[in-house]
Amino acid sequence: MDFQAVDISQTETAATIIFRALRKAIITGDLKDRTPLRQDEIAKAFKTSRFPVREAIARLEQQGLVTTQRYKGAVVATLSMHDAAEIFDLRAKLEADIIRAAVPNMTAETLHTARSDLEAFARCTDPMKWGALNRQFHTTLYSTSGLPYHMEIVDGLIDRIDRYLRAQLLMSDGLSKTNAEHRAILKACKEQNADLAAELTATHILGAKAALADQLSADL
Repeated sequence: MDFQAVDISQTETAATIIFRALRKAIITGDLKDRTPLRQDEIAKAFKTSRFPVREAIARLEQQGLVTTQRYKGAVVATLSMHDAAEIFDLRAKLEADIIRAAVPNMTAETLHTARSDLEAFARCTDPMKWGALNRQFHTTLYSTSGLPYHMEIVDGLIDRIDRYLRAQLLMSDGLSKTNAEHRAILKACKEQNADLAAELTATHILGAKAALADQLSADL
């Protein structure tokens, strides 16, 4: 299996370290859909017992990144387009509300940081970094919303679909379209137009849903 292992035999946070390593590998796509998570193999790689491995896998299952199958044990979860569509639709509603609440509280510093995040995403040529940079741009804009529970839910939703978004961005116009939409959202924020920022954010997310659906259909 493809993940970065470290020697954690003497640490008291073994389950957390394993959880974070496996979570990162799943989100980035290093661990593919339906990949078995064999506890003995993981425990050996991390030089620990099976107990923290079981705990880490249980936490991943709670986040919807892992499922337990009869006779197969834990495997990386597969997301159907139906499930993905529901996640995108929920994100569109929540993130529109979040940015609408955030715009009136945005400072010049917030907008400057968002601009830097936008440019970093636009310059990046490493597909493995796109997800994190895209998330950072939106998180910066949402940071003044005063809605931490909304943001926590959104963060979990993005975790579930992050590894699929790369397929959408790799499409011929995926990056250029995303960059243009980011700039439009940031412009609305600078102009203190909360309703327009909310509308553009929802359209941005639903457009990604449609592009992913087209990509997955083409791959069938």
